[in-house]
Amino acid sequence: MSMELQVAAPGTKGFMTGYLEALALVERLHRLLLDVIKDEFERVGVLEINAVQALLLFNIGDHEVTAGELTSRGYYQGSNVSYNLKKLVEMGYMHHQRCEIDRRSVRVRLTQRGREIRDIVSDLFARHAEGLQNRGVIGADGIEEISGSLRRVERYWTDQIRYIY
Repeated sequence: MSMELQVAAPGTKGFMTGYLEALALVERLHRLLLDVIKDEFERVGVLEINAVQALLLFNIGDHEVTAGELTSRGYYQGSNVSYNLKKLVEMGYMHHQRCEIDRRSVRVRLTQRGREIRDIVSDLFARHAEGLQNRGVIGADGIEEISGSLRRVERYWTDQIRYIY
């Protein structure tokens, strides 16, 4: 091994280790978020809806959207969102209506029941935000730094998909 590679390797290895740890943490945090939502719904006695569906209702909010819009925003994969939207319509959490212009497209929006679920998730997140700040876990500057870093990684990955292949 050349001297240049030996000098470069420790920094590269350190960054790679940190990158892999960050990836694992993002995965664990997402699974943990779903568990936290599931626990909240068990606590309030809402058992017919799963955490992924509750998060979907939260992310739709007061908007009227298509499944394609949700997937293009990067929130969900196509088959996953289609299945969950269908279930949410069947359970009465969402209204659906065919687009008059593009009959293949279906627009969805929350029903009153769906808005109630969205509010439960919103209240949960508000309590968490307050708790994180009040307990000194993370402040406004820290959350901005994390969000900024994650947005830069998101842009990098998006560029990899768009321009590499």
